[in-house]
Amino acid sequence: MTEGGRVPWSGTGADPAAEVVALASELIAIDTTNLGDPDVPGTERAAAEYVAAKLAEAGYEPTFLESGGRGRGNVIARLPGADPSRGALLVHGHLDVVPADASEWTVHPFSGEVADGYVWGRGAVDMKGMVAMTLAVARRLRREGVVPPRDLVFAFLADEEAGGILGARWLVEHRPDLFEGVTEAISEVGGFSVALPGRRTGAGTSADPVRAYLVETAEKGSMWLRLTARGTAGHGAMLHDDNAIVKLAAAVARLDAHRFPLILTDPVREFLEGVADLTGVPFDENDPRAAVDRLGNLSRLIGAALRDTANVTLFNAGYRSNVVPSVAEATVDARFLPGREAAMARELVTVLGPDVEAVWDTLPGVSTSFDGALVDAMARAIAGEDPGARLLPYMLSAGTDAKSFARLGIRHFGFAPLRLPPDLDFTALFHGVDERVPVDALEFGARVLDRLLRDC
Repeated sequence: MTEGGRVPWSGTGADPAAEVVALASELIAIDTTNLGDPDVPGTERAAAEYVAAKLAEAGYEPTFLESGGRGRGNVIARLPGADPSRGALLVHGHLDVVPADASEWTVHPFSGEVADGYVWGRGAVDMKGMVAMTLAVARRLRREGVVPPRDLVFAFLADEEAGGILGARWLVEHRPDLFEGVTEAISEVGGFSVALPGRRTGAGTSADPVRAYLVETAEKGSMWLRLTARGTAGHGAMLHDDNAIVKLAAAVARLDAHRFPLILTDPVREFLEGVADLTGVPFDENDPRAAVDRLGNLSRLIGAALRDTANVTLFNAGYRSNVVPSVAEATVDARFLPGREAAMARELVTVLGPDVEAVWDTLPGVSTSFDGALVDAMARAIAGEDPGARLLPYMLSAGTDAKSFARLGIRHFGFAPLRLPPDLDFTALFHGVDERVPVDALEFGARVLDRLLRDC
């Protein structure tokens, strides 16, 4: 017997979705803006203390610690499993969020308002919604005395939005004991549904849309460039042929116009093959861009995984309207495909030209295969709530804390389950204005996550 087209929830207590909306709202209302400045105290401590108190209330003995700086709160808790010889599963999420300008929003970005079927606020999708799902399920499992198949490690982390250097990376380097025995992990960005066109019938009409859930199996590497152009300072009323701003502006304009080579990687090929199988529309390996363009709003996410990208995000120069400065600076957010770090660096230097100095920091890409017992358990968990749906692997164009945990040999999947309305431009909400997550998607995700952790 089914309820609303899903297999009835299998727990012995209350549905784990019962408190997830309140948890998400309260977490969003804690302002954990990460300005990306390592010299500024962190803002995650209050949220970490909130999480630790909720876990302790349910019977855990959580570990609270600051990582790499004042205010960088982190919480880790472990639920022992039935088979200690099996590798543990890490479920991790970050507590920090990117800045938000309240004047641009319909509601205050740190209100956590629940209205019109959504929970609104900065972090709703990136990623306090998943943190709330994890917290709700962890509390339910402990209260019910559930012994999962394997150890579960829950981690709520600082500083992910600045690369995790003062969060996951610090913990991996200084407290690897907290992750002892962990072999696999789940976190952002994946598990969300997309609507794909159904197969065409013989009459030429399309069947109902097919729902698929994307699972991140790979992510691009990150490269943050700091660009500097130098010139001759002088009065703004004079003639100048050595203007630092002009040099830098020309260089970043060339970079913006440049297109890195299109490369069809295995994760993207596997995704497009899955889409072709579901829709009946084959894709040409010699023209993957055409297949991506058919994906609608999803094309932004998948298209960015077809090539390296470099976007100027900050530009700083000058100090008075009548002074030509001697220095101009810019920051570039660059992302490279697996194996392309050295090639992209050479290409960047060529495009920017000799008038610009460039220094950069990098974080590597990560990838794994789309197979194994955990993938099978994800499919069963989704099927229990959305029978007939399909999982598809994909490559994330951004980065997550998976980059840090990979240093411990941990295999990572992006799986933060959400069943979304087909008309919601979900990918635009990440770091966007009016970030929000559907209430029923959070409740769905909590039930799926509960099923997974009882069956993993």
